[in-house]
Amino acid sequence: GKSTLMRSLVGVQMVAGGSVEVLGIAAGSASLRSRVGYMGQEDAVYVDLTARENLAYFADVLGAPATDVNRVLEQVDMVRHADALVGRMSGGQVARVSLATALLGGPEVLVLDEPTVGFDPVLRRDLWKLFHGLSDVGTTLLVSSHVMEEASRCDRLLLMREGRFLADDSPEDLLARTGQPDVEAA
Repeated sequence: GKSTLMRSLVGVQMVAGGSVEVLGIAAGSASLRSRVGYMGQEDAVYVDLTARENLAYFADVLGAPATDVNRVLEQVDMVRHADALVGRMSGGQVARVSLATALLGGPEVLVLDEPTVGFDPVLRRDLWKLFHGLSDVGTTLLVSSHVMEEASRCDRLLLMREGRFLADDSPEDLLARTGQPDVEAA
């Protein structure tokens, strides 16, 4: 359910019924391409290019400024690996390059499907710091995670099970409503 919802929001998933809108526009519309960034569970970069070459290519496709390449490399802490071939990078490094592609152009909405899976605790902490920084400047982030400790870092939770929503609350309100000591128990 989580990944299907995320893909529906960016317009790459057919919906069986109803409609999906993002920023008041039908999901997947051409006018949203520069306004919505997406990082799926699968890496979306070319292994035969360097990180910098991947980002330059995707910046060109999105019409993002060329200066964005250095900005997003810094944001995901990949400057020192910018000229390495993606095919020779660790899984975590490849995932950070994929995240960097989603950050190109400074999207208003950033859809992240399991963005920290496989990352070590220090990198996970740094990425959540980045996510909160983006939120602080007005970017809306939609983050899917099956790890409740990560979900508790969000301002608002939509809890799903078997494709159905169980809750739509802040972590604090969810705990108060359920009387549970943590989000996982709730």
